[in-house]
Amino acid sequence: MSSQAHFTDFKSDKRPTWCPGCGDFGTMNGMMKALANTGNSPDDTFICAGIGCSGKIGTYMHSYALHGVHGRALPVGTGVKLANPDLEVMVAGGDGDGYSIGAGHFIHAVRRNVDMTYVVMDNRIYGLTKGQFSPTSREDFETSTSPGGTKQSPVHPLALAMAAGGSFIAQSFSSDAQRHTEIIEQAIEHDGFSLVNTYSPCVTFNDVDTYDFFRDSLVDLAEEDHDPTDYDQARQKIMDFDNIYQGILYQDNDSVGYEKRLGIKEPMNEIPDGAPEGAMDLVREFY
Repeated sequence: MSSQAHFTDFKSDKRPTWCPGCGDFGTMNGMMKALANTGNSPDDTFICAGIGCSGKIGTYMHSYALHGVHGRALPVGTGVKLANPDLEVMVAGGDGDGYSIGAGHFIHAVRRNVDMTYVVMDNRIYGLTKGQFSPTSREDFETSTSPGGTKQSPVHPLALAMAAGGSFIAQSFSSDAQRHTEIIEQAIEHDGFSLVNTYSPCVTFNDVDTYDFFRDSLVDLAEEDHDPTDYDQARQKIMDFDNIYQGILYQDNDSVGYEKRLGIKEPMNEIPDGAPEGAMDLVREFY
């Protein structure tokens, strides 16, 4: 790379169609800044996205990208990284896309530990389909499809990630631009699968989980005596459902990405025989 990219290099010429004030603007800006700050460029970056308000983020960012089907962004990201380990792979999704129809893929992506970053725009509602409750909606959340509350316990994605053996588990807030960017930078630099659950308020359909709510509720771990490499301490924070934390809750500094453990060192299209060592083992595992 001849010169470091600026975050504006990651902006496409497509104008986002998100609602004015949507938290996804801040989420995307932090992703672009983090990619530039960690020395990446559009030429070595691949963005995978699924369905939902977050799904078109690859259209709004200037890089290689694929806008896939609902809940299937993580398998695509896995395939991209294993086919070309030189790419910086970032997967973007929403709480519905990732923790509902995509929940099975989420668990296995966490445990497999491929070196990629998963940014989930969690607004605790289905925004694209006009305001139904999502997997992370609170139990008393009233919507058109749950007028008396959801009557369901919400999914706790950080706890799911830890139970699946996650090596990097973090949470951010799209409106806290500097911290959000810093957290994603550390996720990118981590060797293995990185989850960044990002609170990204929906200003149109969710008048409960608002910007003010998260500003008043978030506890920043940068201001706490928290050691993310201490598994027991991380587990206590992650299982503390009464508080909402921002920062890196857990990080395994000894993590090694799955593609490295398989011995995949080069892009598949640059290897004469067409398959790196370990590729058939990968095919057998998936199919």
